[in-house]
Amino acid sequence: MSNPVSSIRNLGPAYEQACARAGIHSAEELRDLGADAAYAMLLRTGSKPHFIGYYVLVMALQGRPWNDCKGKEKAELRKRFDALVASSYDKGRSEFEAALDAIGVIERRG
Repeated sequence: MSNPVSSIRNLGPAYEQACARAGIHSAEELRDLGADAAYAMLLRTGSKPHFIGYYVLVMALQGRPWNDCKGKEKAELRKRFDALVASSYDKGRSEFEAALDAIGVIERRG
């Protein structure tokens, strides 16, 4: 039996919908992927990059409050976030084009 993404503390219906668009349909799938792979999938399927959204995901998968990230840890997460955005987000591509890419109709730019 699988649990919804929103069963993970700090991840609500909007995050669950974004995950579903990316092909992540359960809390177990999200945990198995891990924060970086899951966030990269979100970016590739049209979600706009947002650092707070990324570190909320990281904290949620660790079972920590969303605002528990501070100092050096937050700086390190920022580096990971920037690398994910650079490798997984195409700001010139519309959500429609991202959806076409996800089903294999067009190739990813870059």
